[in-house]
Amino acid sequence: MAVKFPHQLFVPILVFFVLLPFVAKATPFRFESLQNLKQAQKGDVANGIHQVKQFLKAFGYYPHQINLLDDRFDDVLESAIKTFQEFYHLNVTGEIDHGTIKAMSTPRCGVPDINLEQTSNGHNHGMFHLVSNYTFFDGNPRWSKYGLTYNFLPDSLQVNFQVVRPVVASAFQRWAAVSPFRFQEVAQGYRADIRLGFYRGNHGDEDPFDGPQGVLAHAFSPPDGRFHYDADESWSTNPGRSQIDLESVTVHELGHNLGLGHSQYQSAIMYPSISPGTIKRDLGQDDVNGLRALYRY
Repeated sequence: MAVKFPHQLFVPILVFFVLLPFVAKATPFRFESLQNLKQAQKGDVANGIHQVKQFLKAFGYYPHQINLLDDRFDDVLESAIKTFQEFYHLNVTGEIDHGTIKAMSTPRCGVPDINLEQTSNGHNHGMFHLVSNYTFFDGNPRWSKYGLTYNFLPDSLQVNFQVVRPVVASAFQRWAAVSPFRFQEVAQGYRADIRLGFYRGNHGDEDPFDGPQGVLAHAFSPPDGRFHYDADESWSTNPGRSQIDLESVTVHELGHNLGLGHSQYQSAIMYPSISPGTIKRDLGQDDVNGLRALYRY
């Protein structure tokens, strides 16, 4: 079954859908485009370094008060790269090396990984050796009830909801199975607690999408409840090597809607990135522990 927009051809055999395209303004990185920076060292000026700074700033690693993002490899950039490398369990070199380029090039959620000043539980973000790796949004926002409603936003780009709705329902059920939460879909005209939609580019929330293979989706913490997919991605219910699994990303973004931030555990649903062709739908223990800690049940 294929789910596509009208101007695209129907493909009858593969079970996938391409939608018109989680929160960042950074240009998506391609692995090849960063190769010329592999030899860059502190003090160098190299074309493309400003993009690395934009990426690190978008995801919480580069100080927000610094507005001049030039092509100079300075002390601030080296520190930001080290923090990024530590979060992703890479060799902490402060250099734009192979592992760092690969991590930056992997499709990911648009929600920032960290607050550079401190985590939501008060620890400095340099302290990544904690036993638990789940995080929360600033102020630990959470829902005041366990019964939540959801629906699809009326201004969402049109997709084949006969395919999308059961996938979304399955993703909600995964969180319900490990928590007191219960989720119910309601009609589109109703103001639901969690509201989903497919968008591309600038779509009204000051966090524009960037096209294929960059930011996949983003979601907002309680009680906001918005959840946006990038419709330019090649979404799939059974992904091939270049496609993104819809349910895997949906489970992740719903974690943000419930109040969870990103986890350093690669096995956790709340890990920030996912490679094309990967199916990762099952909650990990870190995800479960994070939700329990946030809601204290």
